[in-house]
Amino acid sequence: MPTDLIADLEWRGLLKQTSDLEAIHEALKTPQTFYCGFDPTADSLHIGNLLPLMALRRVQEHGHKAIAILGGGTGLIGDPSGKANERTLNTPETVALYVEKIGVQVRSILDPEKTIVVNNGDWIGSMSAVHLLRDIGKNFSISVMLGRESVSARLENGISFTEFTYMILQAYDFVKLFDLHDCRFQIGGSDQWGNMVSGLDLIRKMRGESAHVITFPLITTSSGKKFGKSETGAIWMDRNKTSPYAFYQFWVNSEDPDVPRFLRYFTLLSQAQIATIETEHAARPELRSGHKRLAAEVTKLVHGEAELQKVILASDALFGGADLANADVNTLIEATASAPSCSVDLAAIPSVPDLLVSLGLATSKGDANRLLKGGGFYINNIQVAANAFVTAADFLGGKVCVLRKGKRNYATVRSTE
Repeated sequence: MPTDLIADLEWRGLLKQTSDLEAIHEALKTPQTFYCGFDPTADSLHIGNLLPLMALRRVQEHGHKAIAILGGGTGLIGDPSGKANERTLNTPETVALYVEKIGVQVRSILDPEKTIVVNNGDWIGSMSAVHLLRDIGKNFSISVMLGRESVSARLENGISFTEFTYMILQAYDFVKLFDLHDCRFQIGGSDQWGNMVSGLDLIRKMRGESAHVITFPLITTSSGKKFGKSETGAIWMDRNKTSPYAFYQFWVNSEDPDVPRFLRYFTLLSQAQIATIETEHAARPELRSGHKRLAAEVTKLVHGEAELQKVILASDALFGGADLANADVNTLIEATASAPSCSVDLAAIPSVPDLLVSLGLATSKGDANRLLKGGGFYINNIQVAANAFVTAADFLGGKVCVLRKGKRNYATVRSTE
């Protein structure tokens, strides 16, 4: 039997709007099918997309089925929601490639035994203009459409007929999923409310049946910053766009007040587990145990246990003094990507003072020599003294050598070979 999904969403702060809460409670006494849409606007999902993915995963955890609909059709049109200006349209070939790539990511997060992944391009792509206008469009009132926030917010700057029809196409998705999979629930961000309610109306008019929608709030950080952005841009789920190490660091550097919220939003941990983490964190905040658990859980979910362990080992080696030789070299390179760096020929490695100056760890050779004499310099976390030198053997995996001054001021020397 299904468990109480609504109570869980409420506790996690993920229940923003519902179409008819009493009817939803009644319907959820039996297994239902939910859907959520993902438009292919890039070749990877970012962590802003992780919230709807986690919402679908929670649907599954509570005994219901989930449909992830990839917008191979609507992605050719462009959703006006939350945009001040018209989107740039991608080619059909580009959209198809994006659909393929984000489909892999969607399947990696959801339970495969309870998940259906569909592409709305399968029906939108073959839809005739007559079918769109006569059979579907006649069910929409222009005055109602103009009142929807996704449209009304764009009227001043202008909205094309193309984006104006997006609402109709998304609503028709709900009808198709109702027909194909008896899907009666849609879940999504609160910025999609107008589009989602249009789907309810269309099911009622075209099929004479009822359906339901649930939205969750849009996320900002406690300081009001846009969620999912870092100094280098968006945090992507594709490791080639955001490395697992950078992904982990984003979460571990969450603002303190956000950690309890994000544990609820982005992990599968139970209420009891999260309560324990919060108690431990409150008792010893300097250990940042809540931040670390959050980062570990989300990184494991997106990148897997093996990548998580590489990230933790590299982080411990860099900042905890562990043996760098035990760290995965490629992860170590990713972890030090933003640090000062220089490249050398292993057959002609400069002196340590020269390296320290060129990397900005010393102001001059004299300063470098004083640093060495004082024992404040490390090669691959091993403290060295005066007259130290770097050899080819110090390059981990033959690729990188880590030089550190003090506890956290480090740089890397990369091999040109």
